[in-house]
Amino acid sequence: MKLFFREHFLLIFIQLIQFAVIFTIYWLDGYHRLKPALYGILLGFFTFGCYLFYQYFSRRQFYRRLSQPLESLDESFQETEQIPVSEALQALLREQYKHYQTQIKKLESAQEEHLKFMDHWVHQMKTPLSVIELSAQSLDEPDSSNIREETDRMKTGLNTVLYMSRLRSIEQDFHIKPVYLSRIIHEANGEYKRFYIRNKVYPKLQIKKELIVESDEKWIYFMLTQLISNAVKYSAGKSSHILLLLYEKENEAVLEVKDYGVGIPNTDLKRVFAPFFTGENGRKFRESTGMGLYLTKEAAEHLGHRIEFDSTVGEGTTFRIIFSETQNLTAP
Repeated sequence: MKLFFREHFLLIFIQLIQFAVIFTIYWLDGYHRLKPALYGILLGFFTFGCYLFYQYFSRRQFYRRLSQPLESLDESFQETEQIPVSEALQALLREQYKHYQTQIKKLESAQEEHLKFMDHWVHQMKTPLSVIELSAQSLDEPDSSNIREETDRMKTGLNTVLYMSRLRSIEQDFHIKPVYLSRIIHEANGEYKRFYIRNKVYPKLQIKKELIVESDEKWIYFMLTQLISNAVKYSAGKSSHILLLLYEKENEAVLEVKDYGVGIPNTDLKRVFAPFFTGENGRKFRESTGMGLYLTKEAAEHLGHRIEFDSTVGEGTTFRIIFSETQNLTAP
């Protein structure tokens, strides 16, 4: 209704001016019989009102369609009254839809090629890194440790790039199956053994119960290693250990990583999961990319898990991956 009045506002205003001018001309010409004049104006308003009434009710679906936003591109084919303006709009929307579909297919094709290239490139880069790592074993210390430290950093960066590219098509990358969480923890600790030693921060395990959850093993491993990496990095020089806990709470499985490091400033708490956000701590630690927690949060949401955390400056940070009761296969 609002759109209809906005479209016909000028016509209504001109009609009012026209009636006023006609009445004024007759009055100035000496025709002072008011009742016939008002009757004529009333007839004019009635005729004009009938015209507006017909215009609105014959096109009300068209105006309603223009007033409501589209929730999907397919709604652009919604039919309305077959009037010239509606038919012209329908033809325009069809052409626009075809144009968008063509552009979307081009973008999807380009994105798919980009993802294939990134996957291929990351795997190609891992081979020379492994060769460098093997070659470093024959060197004396501290050269050997320094080279392996840098290759570990490069591997971490390559894995981040790989998972960033996979995140765009994460629905096709899932492989849901029963996952033993303790096995994931031990696997991550074995992989990060040199990282622990280099930073002089060591894990302490508190596995109260073997828990099996329904999830994707590869993505769970990635999320855990991101949390471990952050916990060790922000604990180095302040604490000598981190805690890896596995327990049940209200029939939900909880995988917890707790550190006693620098903690997260209160001003950064709301943005820790934002992409590329490094915050105050990130500016102090040069290895921070700001993507680890973002990818962890995104993967958890796609898998149907929850990420919770709490932190106190100077005391440490705790992150929890929480698996719902339906995902906890060991729940009674």
